[in-house]
Amino acid sequence: MVPEPRRADQAPPVILDRLGGATRFGIVLLADRLSVAVARAGRVRDTFAIVNAEQPAEALRAELEARRLRPRTVRLGLARSFVVVKLLELPSAGDGDLRQMVQFELERHVPFPAEEAAFDFALLRAAGGGQRVLVAATERRTVERALTVLQEVRVRPASITIAAHDLVVLLERRPHAERAVWIHRVGDAADVLMLDGNALVASRSIAVPDASALVAEVRGSLLMLRWTECDAVWISGDGASSLRESPALGALGLSVGSPPLSPAARRALGGLQDSGDGAALLAAAVATRPRASRLDLLPAALRPRRLTREQRATAVLAAITALLGLGALGAESARNRHELNRVESEIRRIDPEVRAVQRVMDDLEHQRRLLATAQTIAAASLRPLPLLRELTETLPTDVWLTTLTLDAKGVELTGQASTASALIPLLENSPSLEHAEFASPVTRGRDREQFRIRAGWERQPTPAPPAAPAPPPRPAPGPARAGRPGPPPIGIPGEPAPPPTPPPPARGGR
Repeated sequence: MVPEPRRADQAPPVILDRLGGATRFGIVLLADRLSVAVARAGRVRDTFAIVNAEQPAEALRAELEARRLRPRTVRLGLARSFVVVKLLELPSAGDGDLRQMVQFELERHVPFPAEEAAFDFALLRAAGGGQRVLVAATERRTVERALTVLQEVRVRPASITIAAHDLVVLLERRPHAERAVWIHRVGDAADVLMLDGNALVASRSIAVPDASALVAEVRGSLLMLRWTECDAVWISGDGASSLRESPALGALGLSVGSPPLSPAARRALGGLQDSGDGAALLAAAVATRPRASRLDLLPAALRPRRLTREQRATAVLAAITALLGLGALGAESARNRHELNRVESEIRRIDPEVRAVQRVMDDLEHQRRLLATAQTIAAASLRPLPLLRELTETLPTDVWLTTLTLDAKGVELTGQASTASALIPLLENSPSLEHAEFASPVTRGRDREQFRIRAGWERQPTPAPPAAPAPPPRPAPGPARAGRPGPPPIGIPGEPAPPPTPPPPARGGR
């Protein structure tokens, strides 16, 4: 295994980290080498080649380990010389019938049995009442050999495409009517791409011994497609600058130059298009391809799951519905937020008035409680001054009081008097006291008696209930009929019954 030496104008090796975006690997299987490109965040970071290796899988694995690259999936590109590409004119048919028609037509266009072919096709613009189909086919063993290399390296294939066809995505957008021939050279072979605008119409793989042979092949390609007009010839790859300056190409009568790459493609390649390394440019185109290729030779069982057009439409509709739902929820939330802000603003506006009313109500409640407390105290308190005035007027002048005690039950008097027993009737006659009695025996001093009298408060009489109204007088009974005694009168209960009415005297006879 002889790794291809790196030139000074190529980017130095990099240690890829996972912080710089998705890393893509493109490997192109050529006749004598494997060309590898590593792209991270949409830009080519490294390229290398495995040339003339007896065990290409082992050599590739060793090179990846040496560069500390750990790919999980790889885009694989085949050399154009390994694939047969044909433009077929077929009648209109459905997708299922169209695949059967393409498989049937392959037997007339491929140099190997159709049942041993791995093929794919892309439908081009309709031609009259039929269909134009671009078909790519290769031997199944070619695909199996490429898959074996990836299996030994322990990576999964993402796609198997024609490497030269992936160059088309590097072009800037061009009008449909502009036709061009793109010649990409790798070693002594060249891939010829026939372009109508940005659409690939046909491709060929040719040997390029010199510029004169290249002119003949270009003329043959134009004749094959029946193109009477062509706008430009582009040349890229190995020795592209010397071929573009060759006087032999002037015989074509066409503009000869470099392919017009888009600004995004120039940034992604980082000057690789001017390096003159055709194999590296093929690998870079495979690695940086932004979308799935129209022709993919990877077996259907190994292809990554991709959404069909109907599934994408359904997903888009579901996303739009979800966005509309979120928009409706957002609008409702905005309306609720606006209403809440309005209510909060109104609350803030009337809050001082509410607080003032609340303070007035609190003051009123406080005054009401004070009034109730004062009324309760006034109703339950004792009034000693009126009692003292009454005792002063009631008791004799020779009575001396030493102690006067008042409580809720009554009053207690302690003192001296000439005759203590005379005080009991006086206190009984008091309008404020009742049940006056000695609380302890009377003791006699030198000229006075010591007493201790207890009396209760006079109870207020309970007002009598109003008398019941007298019953209405009973009507006097009317006179009874003659000859028939009337019913006995009904007396009032508790009164004696009146005497019976005597019968009238009998009439005398004639």
